[in-house]
Amino acid sequence: MRLPTFFPRSFLSAALIALLSACASGPQPPDWQMNAKASLDRAVAAYLEGNVLVETQEFKRARDEIARTGRLDLLARVELVRCAGRVASLVLEDCAGFEKLRADAAPPERAYADFLAARLQPSDLPSLPPQYRAIASVGSDAALQGIADPLSRLVAAGVLFRSRRATPATLALAVDTASAQGWRRPLLAWLGAQALRAEQAGDAQAAQRLRRRMEFVENPDKAAKP
Repeated sequence: MRLPTFFPRSFLSAALIALLSACASGPQPPDWQMNAKASLDRAVAAYLEGNVLVETQEFKRARDEIARTGRLDLLARVELVRCAGRVASLVLEDCAGFEKLRADAAPPERAYADFLAARLQPSDLPSLPPQYRAIASVGSDAALQGIADPLSRLVAAGVLFRSRRATPATLALAVDTASAQGWRRPLLAWLGAQALRAEQAGDAQAAQRLRRRMEFVENPDKAAKP
């Protein structure tokens, strides 16, 4: 089973791999693993599509399956999945679910949470997945372009935005990434950021074009009417 793409394998411990993936050549995994993985996948997909109700329901199912194990460390890691999706969509709020479990999380998870919050300490940089280290240290658009996975790239762009290091090129790359994947929620968020920046720069024409694009994403039937 495939891991959520924005949660790189280099970050995950063996315990989370056991939770979220199953080797096809190995023994059949326990039901709670399969159920939690399936629910978490559906929750992430629903969030990116903008379906809050389904996301909430599926994430609760994933939490309930993990509760069967009594493993707070696994729950802390899964909370990071939810928070990463929000950072990718410019919902820059505290990762409250993880923070309640921080004491149960390992150093790599704590470092990743701090990265998402744009408060990573330099001493914790080696604990991050390699693909994020350049973003955390120098924050260049070249490093952002070098992240192959689309959702990982949006997460990194969200961290740049949160730390006030996002450039127009950052926003353009995030918009293109979300658009190519058909992810409505992050696309609207990044288009909105672009439109706001255009308005602040006094480029009314560009802002109007971006707002029209947002309207099309939100209401395609209305946009298609003559």
